[in-house]
Amino acid sequence: MTSPAADPAAGLDVGLLGPGWAGSPAASATSDSAYLRALLDAEAALTRAQAALGLVPGRAAEAVTRAADPGRFDVSALAERARGGGNPVIPLVADLTEAVGEEYGPCVHLGATSQDIMDTATMLVAVRTLELALADLARTEQALARTAAAHRDTVMPGRTLTQHAVPTTFGLKAAGWRSLVLDARDRLTRVRDSLPVQLGGAAGTLAAFSAYGAEDATALVTAYALELGLCEPLLPWHTLRTPVADLAGCLAFAAGTLGKIAADVLVLTRTETAELAEGSGGGSSAMPHKANPVRSTLIAAAARRAPQLAAILYGSLAAQDERPPGAWHAEWEPLRELLRLVGGAARDAAELTEGLRVDADAMRAHLGLTHGLIVSERLSAELAPVLGRARAKELLTELARRTCTENRDLGELLSEQIELKDVDLGELTDPARYTGSAGALTDRALERR
Repeated sequence: MTSPAADPAAGLDVGLLGPGWAGSPAASATSDSAYLRALLDAEAALTRAQAALGLVPGRAAEAVTRAADPGRFDVSALAERARGGGNPVIPLVADLTEAVGEEYGPCVHLGATSQDIMDTATMLVAVRTLELALADLARTEQALARTAAAHRDTVMPGRTLTQHAVPTTFGLKAAGWRSLVLDARDRLTRVRDSLPVQLGGAAGTLAAFSAYGAEDATALVTAYALELGLCEPLLPWHTLRTPVADLAGCLAFAAGTLGKIAADVLVLTRTETAELAEGSGGGSSAMPHKANPVRSTLIAAAARRAPQLAAILYGSLAAQDERPPGAWHAEWEPLRELLRLVGGAARDAAELTEGLRVDADAMRAHLGLTHGLIVSERLSAELAPVLGRARAKELLTELARRTCTENRDLGELLSEQIELKDVDLGELTDPARYTGSAGALTDRALERR
């Protein structure tokens, strides 16, 4: 057995306890190495923006950009040294300054505060991770569109409060899932496109940048945003945490959206239901026959965790003064975990929906489990003009009781009623003919792009 001290992976978070995100594109985009890259990108972009305004020499920008190579820095050592000042930017600035060299080292981090760089790097990580998640949501949406179209008229029991209610179609269910995915896509896209750089200096006044020669320090914010492809904020947001709160909201929504799909699939893949099956189920360590719905399970786990992580980020909105002790620091890990969870869930949702197997025969067979009672709503409406409302209710109540006690079909019992001899009971009791506007609603939903 390899000892922890000899294990080269010791201390690395590779997702051993996070199978929902391990190995996903989001895992790489939110790793410590990815954060290090984002921190260095933020530092280099700041120097380039300052060079564009003549605050530092152009060669200083070139030197800092060249030195900001993640491969030159020890991320484990930076993590350990971060305890000294409470964040990783402080030791990173020291190392980057040394790497740049004596001539241009003083141009590193000029006028900025640690939170400027940390917040900006976090926005970069978020944008990069959201891009990957959105690509997987696009795969999911496309798979669901195909499924909804293919099963537009596949009739199945509609279930309310766990019980059979009235017939519906699987196409409408899949179209509903797709609609939620598109809602999540729109929210994630809107937030991604609004994420800003952070640049305020020590207390959000930009004073140091003016002291270093900027005639209009706000122009530096504009240049900085252009360098990184992020938005320009109206104000420094050290304690105005709208961007993080917006991220929390859209990520929690996306997790819940995918969780809804997973919840439905988990119910419909039960052995006794078997209306759906995952394309490639997971195995069991003890039972060789098992094909567990692993993708759905991992998505469901993410959906359960996301709201609590988002709550931490919302709690950090109450950040005092011009720079907060603790509220800002409390954001880092839950935000990264949210990004990982949603990125992993989006990956799993794409795989789930692309491989989902639909058993239309099982769906149809289950329509008969209530011996025809699944169309009782329709019969109540259709028989009222024939028998009178009171008599129709009385008759259906009695026959519903008999379907259960005599284990007979409702249609058969109805056919024995002389007063209904002229009624086309075959059409009235066919569940496939009582799906309302399910087909039209599916078509309408699929028009959304």
